[in-house]
Amino acid sequence: QFWYEQKLGEKLELKIGRTNPGEDFASFSCYFQNLSFCGAPPGNLNGDYWQNWPVSQWGARLRYDVNDHLTLKTAAYEVNPRNLEKDFVIGHFHGATGALIPVEAEWRRGDDDGRVGAYKVGGWVNTSNGDDVFYDLNRRPIAITGLEPLRRNARYGVYLNIQQQVTGTSEDGKSVTGLSVFLNATQADRATSTTDNQIAAGLFYKGLVPWRPNDILGFGVARTNVNGRVAKGQELDPTRPAVQDAEYTSEFYYSVHPTRWLELRPNVQFVHNPGGVHDASDVAVLGLKGAITL
Repeated sequence: QFWYEQKLGEKLELKIGRTNPGEDFASFSCYFQNLSFCGAPPGNLNGDYWQNWPVSQWGARLRYDVNDHLTLKTAAYEVNPRNLEKDFVIGHFHGATGALIPVEAEWRRGDDDGRVGAYKVGGWVNTSNGDDVFYDLNRRPIAITGLEPLRRNARYGVYLNIQQQVTGTSEDGKSVTGLSVFLNATQADRATSTTDNQIAAGLFYKGLVPWRPNDILGFGVARTNVNGRVAKGQELDPTRPAVQDAEYTSEFYYSVHPTRWLELRPNVQFVHNPGGVHDASDVAVLGLKGAITL
């Protein structure tokens, strides 16, 4: 990343340069290892144009603090398929297909009373053309004709992110101890999105064990849906071995600090209907995530 941020008066702020949408819109922590609960959900559903970290995009973001509790944001990011190439560069200067324009309103409640919360609602439009997942250019099923897909003029979606502290204490607007719950819901357009919606919910509990105040327990469950129009096309394809539906995931982790500079998060994940395929065997995963503070 390479960006510059500047205050324009007391309430308005500009950020411009090489960044990514998930840093400022639909942003969510990445304490979990499974991507159903890690990073901005729109980027996990439509990663071909909403690119989460570590991929970055050229863009500019405006933030307006209406008051201490309400913030409005909008931005414009370059949509460039070349960002997904594996070469290491600061950024590509040609190859753009359009612009990603997100908007968001965030309301924050609480201060130091142990009940802080953040409520975000937003949406986005991608001005690039996109392939229809079902129709060909003559508006007949691609699975039958095998022709080029119908081109759609834009792609879009909406989202809701909620995180609320239920018990414990807070400081400087952040939870210090206790239980917090979250809910993330995202809906992308059904014309062009292979995975069109996702809902995830869960909890964090910091300081569950009194003599280990910095340990964090996390648990989440999620449903990621394969677009019904994609499934309809798969049903029409006689060579298709399975029709996709929804994938269900869950994860439990416990974060410990063996030292001040090291954090370890062992986890257990369970995936039902992997890839949205009913006949696929369920999967259990043992994982470990770590972080070093320099």
